Amino acid sequence: MEVEQMCIVDNEMEGSRGDRKEGGKRGRKSGRKASEKSDMRAKLERSRQSARECRARKKLRYQYLEELVADREKAVLALRKELDMYRQWGQELDAGRVPEGLQAMLEEIGDFQPEKTVKQ
Repeated sequence: MEVEQMCIVDNEMEGSRGDRKEGGKRGRKSGRKASEKSDMRAKLERSRQSARECRARKKLRYQYLEELVADREKAVLALRKELDMYRQWGQELDAGRVPEGLQAMLEEIGDFQPEKTVKQ
């Protein structure tokens, strides 16, 4: 009797594990129609095209950002150079000298008015 019960238990376990291949809802359905296959191919092609376009947009976005960063780095370098020039001018003014280019820059801005000699 025990042997028969063990066989029954084994058979019941095989069926409960999902070893059955017929009538299940999972997996691919066999016997697809030709129209379904062509629909699937069209869907895959649209997906591939969408992926290509996405990669192209991503590439353009990265190029734009790289150009933006390069422009900003150039601007930072120009501002640092200008700051160094102003620091040097400040040191020369502190030493009692008029730096080169200061008078020309002030005249260009229009703030500099040369001192007028007073006639007596």
